[in-house]
Amino acid sequence: MSIVYIIIGAVLVLWGADRLTDGATALAQRMNIPQIVIGLTVVAMGTSMPEFFVSLMSAIKGTSDLAVGNIVGSNIFNTMAIVGITALVAPMMISKSTVQKDIPFAVLASALLMLMCIDLEIRRWEAAVLFVLFVLFMVYTVRIGLKGGNETVIDEKPMAVWKAVGFLLLGLVCLVGGSELFVNGAKTIAKALGVSDAVIGLTIVACGTSLPELATSIVAARKGRSAIAIGNVIGSNVFNILMIIGITGMVLPMDIQGITMLDLSVMMGSIVLMWLFSFTKFKVERWEGAILAIGFFGYMTWLVVYAIH
Repeated sequence: MSIVYIIIGAVLVLWGADRLTDGATALAQRMNIPQIVIGLTVVAMGTSMPEFFVSLMSAIKGTSDLAVGNIVGSNIFNTMAIVGITALVAPMMISKSTVQKDIPFAVLASALLMLMCIDLEIRRWEAAVLFVLFVLFMVYTVRIGLKGGNETVIDEKPMAVWKAVGFLLLGLVCLVGGSELFVNGAKTIAKALGVSDAVIGLTIVACGTSLPELATSIVAARKGRSAIAIGNVIGSNVFNILMIIGITGMVLPMDIQGITMLDLSVMMGSIVLMWLFSFTKFKVERWEGAILAIGFFGYMTWLVVYAIH
């Protein structure tokens, strides 16, 4: 039944995130907000909603290791698995501004989280620092987006306001309910197998909540829009640390006994490695994608072996 709960929870979370994003986008369009800003904010937040609700519910239920493990694991999955697999599908072109501004910000966020985890605790003031950085990042992103163009694209048949609000509420209910089922199922399996909450968070939960990013990036790469794919990954990594850990940590300080420095080092090392790969002609080649993908599966194998022993 726990496996069934995880599957149902994952489906509800992913479907809910999709409905929430559709509703928010429709409302933003109705308010004449430029589409570039919608993409940089609403859509980016939408794909990070599964991680947010699963981490928040985990922290509230007293499983901080699962909450932080979900974020660390999701960022590793984003950087190594998604970028790696997507680059294998098609080499990923990366804009100069992304290499010079966006990726360094993701590196900074990762370094801050790593420093805060040294004492195995994330305090409210530390979480507040992360959230303030998130607000500054959003203000900067919106300003850059507005400078890029003020055109607003409205669908031929725009969604009715009542329908958009309905999608928002329905998405929210599915996210809350689905994350509740997902966390409960994961916790039960962890206890039954004698596996720590941290390992479950780094593996099953992290991979499950990162499915929206994986789907978005692969579809974008197949359509030749690798900039969208890489932007989705970088944006998600920044949102995960600054927004999710920031808000969750302010709601409830987190003890993180099960997250090791190796896990945090893999998260930090993977984003730095992707940054280095990006400097080569502003592109992630197939062989570089293979290195990232192999590294991810090697790390997952180590985690599973470590959990069994």
